[in-house]
Amino acid sequence: MINFTTDSIAMPALDERKVTRWIKSVAADYGFSVGQINYIFCSDERELAVNREFLGHDYYTDVITFDYSTPSVLNGDIFISLDTVRSNAEMVGCTFDAELLRILIHGVLHLTGQGDKTPETKAQMTEKEEKALAKWG
Repeated sequence: MINFTTDSIAMPALDERKVTRWIKSVAADYGFSVGQINYIFCSDERELAVNREFLGHDYYTDVITFDYSTPSVLNGDIFISLDTVRSNAEMVGCTFDAELLRILIHGVLHLTGQGDKTPETKAQMTEKEEKALAKWG
């Protein structure tokens, strides 16, 4: 089950059924089924508070993923700052909706075990995001 909730911010316009089908399809590409994934859309300030409290990081970010997966089932909480999604979209010259899809799948890819801390793993993450986004249409 995939849940979409907000924390003191308006819910973005999403076709939740289409997003759910897409995420399940991408998860299956990596040999996973979907258990419980909770998307929590929030503001920059809430994302910063989560980053500080749980990860000890004192900076803004677009997505924070808490992974509770088992070897074959994806489970987790994915916090997404809609403020940062919006500013990232402006910075890279794409629409808010396109950037939101990228961040939605970015969190799922973290649940499959994909990292992004080194230049090599970041490049792999981008490649996997692009492959997943190609399935969206």
